[in-house]
Amino acid sequence: MDNLTATGGVTGPGRIGRVAIGDLLKRAARRFPDRVALTDGGRQVTFTELERDANRFANHLVQRGLKPGEKISTICNNSVEFVKALFGIHRAGLVWVPINTMLGPSDMDYILDHAEVRFAIIDDNLHAQADRRAALEARGMEMIAVDLTGNAGKAGLQEFNGLLAGQSDIEPDIEINDRDLAMIIYTSGTTSRPKGAMHCHLAVVMAVMSNCIEMQLARDDGITGQFPLFHCAGHVLLLSYLSVGGRMALMRGFDPVVCMEAIVRDKLTVFVGLSLMYQAILDHPRRREYDLSGLRCCIYTMAPMGKPLLERAMADMCPNFVLTSGQTEMYPATTMSRPEVQLDRFGNYWGESLIVNETAIMDDNGNLLPRGEIGELVHRGPNVMMGYYKDLKSTEEARKFGWHHTGDLALIDANGEVLFLDRKKDMIKSGGENVASVKIEETLLAHPAVQNAAVVGLPHPQWGEAVSAFVKLKPGAVADEASIEAHCRKHLGGFQVPKLVRILEEMPMTATGKLRKVELRQQYSGHFVERV
Repeated sequence: MDNLTATGGVTGPGRIGRVAIGDLLKRAARRFPDRVALTDGGRQVTFTELERDANRFANHLVQRGLKPGEKISTICNNSVEFVKALFGIHRAGLVWVPINTMLGPSDMDYILDHAEVRFAIIDDNLHAQADRRAALEARGMEMIAVDLTGNAGKAGLQEFNGLLAGQSDIEPDIEINDRDLAMIIYTSGTTSRPKGAMHCHLAVVMAVMSNCIEMQLARDDGITGQFPLFHCAGHVLLLSYLSVGGRMALMRGFDPVVCMEAIVRDKLTVFVGLSLMYQAILDHPRRREYDLSGLRCCIYTMAPMGKPLLERAMADMCPNFVLTSGQTEMYPATTMSRPEVQLDRFGNYWGESLIVNETAIMDDNGNLLPRGEIGELVHRGPNVMMGYYKDLKSTEEARKFGWHHTGDLALIDANGEVLFLDRKKDMIKSGGENVASVKIEETLLAHPAVQNAAVVGLPHPQWGEAVSAFVKLKPGAVADEASIEAHCRKHLGGFQVPKLVRILEEMPMTATGKLRKVELRQQYSGHFVERV
């Protein structure tokens, strides 16, 4: 039965019932025109200014000839201009393809080519990097610069703010459907190249609504914004807080003093960070100079926090701590641990499923398992990705049996909380970044002295997991660990470079000649913990 038959001939709501990411800002701006939406150091931006300039930039993009559905990239770190550009992209009906600024030129170039991007917004200081600029110019990219250092004009680039002058403040009349592709966010997979997770407007808006409810967000809330907006976590936090009339204090990276200053200056109520960020604040010699009592909630993400650090942070910063988790393929958050149970259980507990999605444990045959049994962690809900761009095989694998497969081994305990156990895929999560071990291994094997290589994630008190490389040299070859690390640094992004390189006489192998990474993980599991 088709929809018209089922509804007695009544068509759907169409534009009246549209769901669009850009509408989140529009509605907030109408409700809270004079409230501060963004801060950046001493700079304050109201909802009215943000709304106005988002429309101006959207109109510029339309005037420039970009059509709904075309791809556009941002190669930017956090800034007010980045946020304005982002909402302008959504308003123009374009498909946002953010570039992780920590990626090397090769991966950046691959993403731009794979996503068929011809237009980008870039920070002028990133454009000034010779390798990156050469790769972009070789592609013939059209570029607009965010003029952070005042060098856009010298580089012959059009400057973002200058292009807004003379543009209409009225939102362009663009038809947007809730299932239209809104963004492709590339995430490091188990292959050597990133995969593009596609999300529609509905997926993102539903995740935002869920976050607003589950995190009990209010219009007086303000959050620290050190997470990069090119990540799904930073992006969805921005949208969630702005949706309720809250604000975000933008930062370009993490600095404990900058964070504490922002909390006090901007009267922020929520701090979000990795465990290492909390550690850095608590240990900072200037910690007592800042009154952080205005914090009502602290969010930690990517990995659980050890008991001593959590207890200390709860006593020093805020009694209400929340762990959230998610992944690029399931717009976050997907699970959350409640504040009242933080001190009840320790280990890799990720909390319980949020209202936006279901969470379950599945065996290899597609059977859902009861509580307490180990299997693969799976989700389903409106925040699941549409699929991997141009990768039907990986998409089909990720959605077998009607659920999204995370590749994580876990169980759901008697309290309904997810306990993470291991990964089915060789993915390392280090400092909030996904690092594909196979990519590092391919780089190691390109070294002329390396015969075999294995890369694993070892427990690390600050980074969650540390990228760790084990290599066997070719017979008669000469190399030391420092030279192998230098080789990696030359060919990889900074977050991908191994924090440990160890040359072994023999690699642990199975009888069939496969590497036994589990033995390396077990043997060296205390390497970084014991050193701290």
